[in-house]
Amino acid sequence: MKTRLVALAAFLLLAAFTTVSQETPSATRLTNDHYFDFERLSNAQISPDGAHIVYTRQQANKIEDRWDSSLWIMNADGSQHRFLTKGSDPRWSSDGKRILYIADGEPRGPQIFVRWIDADGPATQITHATDKVADARWSPDGKSIAFSMFVPEKDTWNISLPTAPQGAKWTGSPRVVETLHYRQDQVGFLEDGHIHLFIVSADGGAPRQITTGQWTAGAGELRAAVPLDWTPDSKAIVFEAERSTEIDRQYQISELLVADIASGAIRELVAKPGSWSRPAVSPDGKTVAFTGYPESKRTHSVADLYVIPFQGGEMRKISGDYDRDPVNLHWSPDSASIYFDAEDHGSRNVQFVPLAGGGVKPVTTGPHVLTMDSTSSDLMAVGTESDPDNPPDVVRYNLRRPGEIAKLTSVNAGLLSGKHLAKTEEINFTSSGSAKVQGWVVKPPDFDATKKYPLILEIHGGPFSMYSVAFNYMFQNFAANDFVVVYLNPRGSTGYGTAFSGGIDHNYPGPDYDDLMAGVDATVAKGFIDTTHMYVSGCSGGGVLSSWVIGHTDRFAAAAVRCPVIDWLSMSGNTDIPLFTYSFFQKPFWEDPSDWLAHSSVMTVGKVTTPTLLMTGVLDRRTPMPQTEEYYAALKVRGVPVKLLQFEGEYHGTGSKPSNFIRTQLYMMSWFKQYSRTPDGKSTPVSTAAAGSASGALQ
Repeated sequence: MKTRLVALAAFLLLAAFTTVSQETPSATRLTNDHYFDFERLSNAQISPDGAHIVYTRQQANKIEDRWDSSLWIMNADGSQHRFLTKGSDPRWSSDGKRILYIADGEPRGPQIFVRWIDADGPATQITHATDKVADARWSPDGKSIAFSMFVPEKDTWNISLPTAPQGAKWTGSPRVVETLHYRQDQVGFLEDGHIHLFIVSADGGAPRQITTGQWTAGAGELRAAVPLDWTPDSKAIVFEAERSTEIDRQYQISELLVADIASGAIRELVAKPGSWSRPAVSPDGKTVAFTGYPESKRTHSVADLYVIPFQGGEMRKISGDYDRDPVNLHWSPDSASIYFDAEDHGSRNVQFVPLAGGGVKPVTTGPHVLTMDSTSSDLMAVGTESDPDNPPDVVRYNLRRPGEIAKLTSVNAGLLSGKHLAKTEEINFTSSGSAKVQGWVVKPPDFDATKKYPLILEIHGGPFSMYSVAFNYMFQNFAANDFVVVYLNPRGSTGYGTAFSGGIDHNYPGPDYDDLMAGVDATVAKGFIDTTHMYVSGCSGGGVLSSWVIGHTDRFAAAAVRCPVIDWLSMSGNTDIPLFTYSFFQKPFWEDPSDWLAHSSVMTVGKVTTPTLLMTGVLDRRTPMPQTEEYYAALKVRGVPVKLLQFEGEYHGTGSKPSNFIRTQLYMMSWFKQYSRTPDGKSTPVSTAAAGSASGALQ
């Protein structure tokens, strides 16, 4: 009888955890079973004459568990919308007759293809590189294409190894890494080398390497693309780069360089030391616009907008006191003004600045995320637009008369039809030091203010980035499972100016923790939060802060710490962005480790009582697995409830593969539903009955 009771108890416990771990499918809420049908789009490109638009569309491949990219084309009014080909990152030739794009080709990986729009037949594969090509850009005359590619450094360290016997199977030679400029290969090893610029004929053939030696095109360890632009005569390229000599300082400097195509000569465009980026050459070829800031020992600085004569001379700041980062620079056809878009208070809009003076003026306004991906010769712009209720879609708007934004696609309309989406409410509150902080509260469908709901505080990464009002599947899915989601832009976030993003300068984590707790307090004060069921999570910079939070408060019943940094000392040696790590501190750790230790979450692990779920990709080199394992071991030794999930096939983050995004969501909600918090601040497992009711059926 006793054996049967034990077996029955075990069965009931298993049933409870099975109930907790599963999400009930729903026809009216955005649950995870819908995620494979969700489509993403980006990079809308309008033809020079403004007649056609091509853009990148991504669909989940349910068989291969990846995102597949395809190009779609339509008329400028949205008519004749149709599939064009597989690939991504399209660009029109200046005559509008061809597009180039990136797609998988031979012998392997991403290659450049060119397709004639007004002719039948297959596209032409232009490159046949053995390494990944990227950042492809037409020359204005349509004869050449510039692109970037990683070039491994050849190992010249020879040793007199004894001769192997015939038939011997000796272990291969070690990989030699001797600079801070390296990349992670397909199996996780570090590979020494640099990103260089190449030119290839638009008809194909052997590419010619333009940059060599100790230049790394693109600079900026956190930037994925190489900012570059051709001169109108197709004789030169202006690009951003970093001179990768031995580095004896902890602050990186990026330069703007000009490469002469015929001779291969490279000259410096901006003499003043600083971080300079995003060059855009004026249509008349006389001026280069760019963004950046003078050399600084700040961890992060907001960029200004500058111009400089192409032939060299004095640089001039034209953005005045505009305190936001300009991106996507586009010249007016008369070379007299510049359009750009910028983040501001969770939104993104287009701005305008004349070279003659007068300061930055808004072109578009509103609580949305609007991009300006490309413009035509008559200043018709296309990009994407999104808000809390609508995923990004392609839009068209006239920069001279921007009052009306025409929506041209509705790629997720079928998926969202009949769905009761969560509603998002903006909140504003005051934190320590009288800091004004913005955030948002996502409320479940069928929200009832008289009821109490569990809360998830989701923290963004970066830390120098910004949560926005764009549609967010993660938040919608949490809300569909009756969680209230709070997401905030604490100090350090971009889009609020220099003083705000600099609020964590050499003090991270720091006052951003105060902002997060003040945001939770502001939400709790609304009266609909069950304070015994509050949870905290975040990835990357959000992993830093979520681990920091549970070392400083016991108010959360459970935590999901994803891809964190928990030990700045060890992080400096095992991340792929070591110089970024050093920039957080006034002194290197060998001179004074106290600040490094004081801002490491592992040093407060002795105060953690919160049950913690740790999640990191096995291929992550940004916040490598040893960071997570170090925290896991410390929590385990202390007896804190903890589990570690090591995600297969994932680099930085745990959701690049569709199935891993779903796993991340389900594991987090399962973990959260297992724990509640008692009034005295202790986390306790949810009872069997409560666990069953916590994931009640969705309607």
